[in-house]
Amino acid sequence: MNKTTILKNILDIGIVPIVRASSSEAALAAVDAVYEGGIRAVEITMTVPGAIHALETVADKLGDKITLGAGTVLDPETCRACFLAGAQFIVTPALKLATVEMARRYSKPIMPGALTPTEILTAWEAGADFVKVFPCGNMGGPKYIKALKGPLPHVEMIPTGGVNLDTAGDFLKAGAAAVAVGGELVDAKSLKDKTYDVIVERAKLYLTAIAKARSEMA
Repeated sequence: MNKTTILKNILDIGIVPIVRASSSEAALAAVDAVYEGGIRAVEITMTVPGAIHALETVADKLGDKITLGAGTVLDPETCRACFLAGAQFIVTPALKLATVEMARRYSKPIMPGALTPTEILTAWEAGADFVKVFPCGNMGGPKYIKALKGPLPHVEMIPTGGVNLDTAGDFLKAGAAAVAVGGELVDAKSLKDKTYDVIVERAKLYLTAIAKARSEMA
């Protein structure tokens, strides 16, 4: 899957589920549930024990059927390892220019984390494909994205933090390119109880919310 296709997939899908789990087995179950719910993109964080193995497993199992990302990538070495394991895009919690450069070297998308206008512009000018605005909910949620898009209309932003079923559509209407959602979609209790059907149904609801918001924006 080339870079253009990966970026288009993320934009078309409109949501990137973030999978944080206590084991690689739980992460894989979460990916299956999100996929069954119709979302064809997912981010597995490096905080998951055995995260690299989880990336390899998903890449082998689903291949180009899912747009697979690695999250919480803190350095260029981990970035490279994720690409070699099959990750198609990288997400970082903060801006580290060396990690952006590594992603560019592999011609793969990167979504570095940033919060202030200065950080966001620095990330974009360094070659970010999207800027993960994090933690967005703490800064006012959709209103913060709308405020940022005023002076920075050319920057593709994906808010993380504060995204839930009630706010997902509002983020898109405020100018977000897509949204990223963690525990509000893939929650620890459902993973612990193995009630994966809850995640499946929730995934469907998020896709419905995004489609509704986009239809209202058209």
